[in-house]
Amino acid sequence: MDIHEYQAKEILARCGVKIAEGGLAYSPEESVQRAREIDGNVWVVKAQIHSGARGKAGGIKICGTHDEVESAAEELLGKNLVTRQTGPEGKICSRVYVEAGTLISKEIYLCFLIDRSSERIVMIGSAEGGMEIEELAETNPGAIKRIFVEPSVGLQDFQAREMAFALQLDTSQLIHAVRTIKGCYRAFRDLDASMLEINPLVVTASGELIALDAKMSFDENALFRRHEIAELRDQTQGDPREVAAAEHGLSYIGLDGDIGCMINGAGLAMATMDMIKLAGGEPANFLDVGGGASAERTEKAFRLVLADKGVKAMLVNIFAGINRCDWIAEGVVHAVKNIDMQVPLVVRLSGTNVEEGRRIIEESGLPIVNANTLAEAAYKVVQARNEVVAAEGKGK
Repeated sequence: MDIHEYQAKEILARCGVKIAEGGLAYSPEESVQRAREIDGNVWVVKAQIHSGARGKAGGIKICGTHDEVESAAEELLGKNLVTRQTGPEGKICSRVYVEAGTLISKEIYLCFLIDRSSERIVMIGSAEGGMEIEELAETNPGAIKRIFVEPSVGLQDFQAREMAFALQLDTSQLIHAVRTIKGCYRAFRDLDASMLEINPLVVTASGELIALDAKMSFDENALFRRHEIAELRDQTQGDPREVAAAEHGLSYIGLDGDIGCMINGAGLAMATMDMIKLAGGEPANFLDVGGGASAERTEKAFRLVLADKGVKAMLVNIFAGINRCDWIAEGVVHAVKNIDMQVPLVVRLSGTNVEEGRRIIEESGLPIVNANTLAEAAYKVVQARNEVVAAEGKGK
């Protein structure tokens, strides 16, 4: 789960990381009021969307008057910002963050991530901040410092000092740097974050360290014990299909293909998507309906998959262990009748009461294609998809 910049900064500030004075606004008028509350004569109006590279997309405006603040907010609010990270669909800006201008002497990069290969936390830093870390890794990999932290021990002072020296900070800034780095680690560790990135972390003209930008992502599997973090979720920034799935307790991830999938079990779902690709198709989604695929739950899953107008065909692949294939088949038949399905459907059932399940589908009178194996199901759904695409091409 991602959160907005202003939310991440509030968390960091509570952990002792210095941030610039700022305030949130939902309208141009509020933006001017936030600017009046902030000392100085330069303000930065920042679009709040779940994406980096906002500056390149025109999402960050530097203003010298209150009129400029109002104009900047008016331009950004309601705007669909397209960045390299959002993809061509972009994200809508519904709020802006008005922040005091900062006189920057140096920009640096600091990040904490979970390194699953080593089962440790990795702290990443570079004296060359303010740019995409992926770009820096390609052009100058030697400029990136990595320090691994053992979770059972935690970040040690000597590791924070080692990073501070790698960031080429002055010895006079060492104490503040160690406090900032350890504050970031505390926020990352205590709130079950999966990523914390400050780019840039700046040294001001007066020698202070300030987090000028901040991004945080959290492990959704830990949100049950982090209610204060769960409440920060902005539903408008997520994929509408994934938001709807979460409301129904379904695990859904939208993809770029056109073959819809409904499967029980994450491992089986991954294998099914692999088989679709091997057969020459592209999956439109990852959808794990879990073990309790009742008729009602099955219909919700169908509606979720078919809400994607790009879906040309659909594959249902169920292995019934705890569940039963005849129950699944009844749910599929019920769903297809209720939603007036307009795309080809291939169903592969395996496990408990599989013969009865196949009989129910065959005798339903519905245009559902049965498949006995996963390979056969993948081949048939790709073939059906190709036929739909060919028919659409002729219709044009």
